[in-house]
Amino acid sequence: MGPVLAGVLQLLALIGALALAYVPVGNYMARVYSSTKHLRVEKWIYKAIGANPDAEMTWPAYLRGVLAFSAVSVLFLYLLQRLQGVLPGSMGFDSVNPAQSFNTAVSFVTNTNWQSYYGEQTMGHVVQTAGLAVQNFVSAAVGIAVAVALVRGFARSRTGELGNFWSDLVRGTLRILLPGAVIAAVVLVACGAIQNFSGIHEVGQFFNGHSMGGSQQWNGGAVASQEAIKELGTNGGGYFNANSAHPFENPTPFTNLFEIFLILVIPFSLTRTFGVMVGSVKQGYAILATMGVIWFGFVALMMATEFAHHGPALQAAGGAMEGKEVRFGVGSSSIFAVSTTLTSTGAVDSFHSSFTGLGGGITMLSMMLGEIAPGGTGSGLYGMLIMAVIAVFIAGLMVGRTPEYLGKKIGAREMKLAAAYILITPALVLVFSAASMALPTPPNSMLNSGAHGFSEVLYAFTSASNNNGSAFAGLNANTDWYNTMTGLAMLLGRFLPMVFVLALAGSLAEQKPVPVTAGTLRTEKPLFTGLLVGAILIITGLTYFPALALGPLAEGLA
Repeated sequence: MGPVLAGVLQLLALIGALALAYVPVGNYMARVYSSTKHLRVEKWIYKAIGANPDAEMTWPAYLRGVLAFSAVSVLFLYLLQRLQGVLPGSMGFDSVNPAQSFNTAVSFVTNTNWQSYYGEQTMGHVVQTAGLAVQNFVSAAVGIAVAVALVRGFARSRTGELGNFWSDLVRGTLRILLPGAVIAAVVLVACGAIQNFSGIHEVGQFFNGHSMGGSQQWNGGAVASQEAIKELGTNGGGYFNANSAHPFENPTPFTNLFEIFLILVIPFSLTRTFGVMVGSVKQGYAILATMGVIWFGFVALMMATEFAHHGPALQAAGGAMEGKEVRFGVGSSSIFAVSTTLTSTGAVDSFHSSFTGLGGGITMLSMMLGEIAPGGTGSGLYGMLIMAVIAVFIAGLMVGRTPEYLGKKIGAREMKLAAAYILITPALVLVFSAASMALPTPPNSMLNSGAHGFSEVLYAFTSASNNNGSAFAGLNANTDWYNTMTGLAMLLGRFLPMVFVLALAGSLAEQKPVPVTAGTLRTEKPLFTGLLVGAILIITGLTYFPALALGPLAEGLA
C-alpha cells in the first residue's frame, strides 16, 4: 500500500468514527447542560465551595465566576511549581523559576499548554498530576461552559440569565471530560502508553540488538491518563518534550489516529449540542458543515503539499519526511498537524518547523482562522457562532434588511461586540510579533534567519494568542521576554474574547424572538454555509496576508 493511499484510508476511517460519535455525544452533552438534577458528588462540591448551583447568573456574574476561578487556578499552579523543590514526588527536580512558572501556570489555565521547558527534565509527578493534569480538565470545562452560555443566549428570550457557571463547570468536568478521559486512558494503556510513578532510569542504547555503548535517562509517569485529557480537552501539553511523537505517549499508528479522534470529537459534537439546545438540529448541521468543509479542505491541502515530490530525496521517502515520525508517515502527520492547529490543542506528532514552507504556512493559517474548525472544547463553537453573527450581518447589508440569527436581531450593540471579538487576537499576534522583531534582544532566540526565522516568531505568538500551544521549533522561547510576553498573549487571548462572548450572550438573551418571514435568511441552508466559509477565509486573509507573505509564503515560493 502506497503512503498516499494509506493517508486517505486513515482520513476516511477518522471521518467514519467521528460520524458515529456525533449524535450520541452531542445529545448527551445537551442533556448534561439542560438537566436540573445534581449528582451526589456534585452537591458535595457545591457545598465545599459555597455555590448555589440553581441560582441563575447574568452575564457579568457569569464572567466574574470565570475570571475568579481562573485567577485562583493560576495562583495555585504558580505556587505549586515554585514549591516543587520541597514537595514529595519531585524526582529531584528543583523549583521552577518565576518567569517560567508564570508562563506555565497561565498556559495551562488558558487551555493553551504552551511549554517552554523539557517536561521530563523539569516537572515532577506532583506538579504533573495535581497541577497540570487537573488544569487540563477544568480549563477545558471552562471553555465548554462559556460556549453553553452563548447557546443559552440564543435559546432564551426576555431574560438576562445564562445559567450557573459553577454548575456548568462541575458538570462539564465530572459528567463529560472525566468519564471520557478514563475510557481513553484505558485504550492508550492497552495499546502501550505508560502509566506509572517510577523515577528516572538509566537505559542503554541499542541498535538492531547490539549495544552502542551509550545510555540515556528516562523517567516514567502517569502518562496515559494525562495524554487522554490532553487530547480530549484540546489541551496539548505533553509529559515529554517530544509530545505525541514520543512512543511513551503515542506508541502506535492506531493510537495516533485515536488521539486525533479525541481531539476532534467534542468540538465537532458540540454543534449537535447547539442544535438540540436551540431547538433546531438543522442549525447545528449548518455549523458542522462549515467546520467540516474548512477542516477537510485544510487536510487535503496539507497532504497535497507534504506529498509533493520535488527532488530525489522526497521521491525516495514518498513525501516530505523531515521532522516526521516514520511510524506515522506523511499522511497521518498531516492530519494530526491540521487537526491540532485548527483546534486549540497544540499537541504535535511531528515538527511543524520541518514541514515544507507552504505546509508550515497552513498550520499557521489554521490557527489564524481563530481555531474554529472545529476549534477547542467550547472555544471553537463560540468562535464559530461569532463568525455566524458577522456573516448574517454581511448578508443583511447585501439585501438592505436588519440581520437576524436564530430569531434574534443583530443590531449595533451585537455587531460591536462581535467586531471586538475578532479584532483582539490579530492585534495580539501582530503587535507582539512586531515587537519581538524590532527590539534588539528577542531576535537572538531565532535559530534561523530570513523568512523562516520570522515564521518562528510569528508562529509562537499566533499559537499563544489563539491558545493553541504548539511550537514551530527553532525558537528558544525559554527567555524572560518570551515567557512573559507569550504569557500575556495567552491571558489576553483567552479572557478578553470571553468578555465579549458573554456580553453578546446577555444581549441576545434579553431580546424577544423575531418571527420568521419570507425575507428571513435561512441559516440552516447550504447557501449560508458557503457564505460563512467565505466570510471566515476573507476576513482572516485580509488580516494576516501581509505577515504570511513575509514568512511562510516567501519561504514556500522561494
